[in-house]
Amino acid sequence: MLAHLRNGDTYARLAAGFGIGTTTAWRYVRESVDLLAAVADDLHAAAVRASRLAYAILDGTLIPIDRVAEQKPYYSGKHKRHGMNIQVVADPAGRLVWASPALPGRTHDLTAARTVGLIDALTSSNVKTFADKGYQGAGGTIRTPFKRHRHRPRLSRAQKEVNRAHARIRALGERAVAILKAWKILAKLRCCPRRATAIVQAILVLEGIETDRYSG
Repeated sequence: MLAHLRNGDTYARLAAGFGIGTTTAWRYVRESVDLLAAVADDLHAAAVRASRLAYAILDGTLIPIDRVAEQKPYYSGKHKRHGMNIQVVADPAGRLVWASPALPGRTHDLTAARTVGLIDALTSSNVKTFADKGYQGAGGTIRTPFKRHRHRPRLSRAQKEVNRAHARIRALGERAVAILKAWKILAKLRCCPRRATAIVQAILVLEGIETDRYSG
């Protein structure tokens, strides 16, 4: 399973390497992923963990997928490719705290965060959360940079300084996305898109084990 998730090894390569059938390799990986995903933190547990932080960072990312029969919901105009939208919560050091269930790539980041209940959960737990302009209007405890619009065509010097400080904080959130995507299986999912959630949740559990191992 680790070879499949971390290195992106195909079932055929796993079968050849371990001297088993391809179908057996597929079944072992699927069962292992499902077992790990079942013990991953749910949204409530993640919000409780985030409430102990000075603040959290929210970001969205796209996990590329192969084209499917019903392509339209999965095509992200922002990224110009098909994929699944994942919402990522990071701590102030850029470490993974939680990743959301996968939604079709066409879903806007703010819509995705609201759909999975992330905005409400972070707000209810009073977690100050920094996010980019894509989350403008989220409300609650979500903090986004100042944005120009027709009623505010220019930002003040103070607002620009706030935006720069905000960007420095958010940059650490990109590290959490990079940690997630270091698992080669997510370079491009070649399975059913509906498997994306279980795979990401399994990776979260494995990352948590690795983090605890080196932090202790």
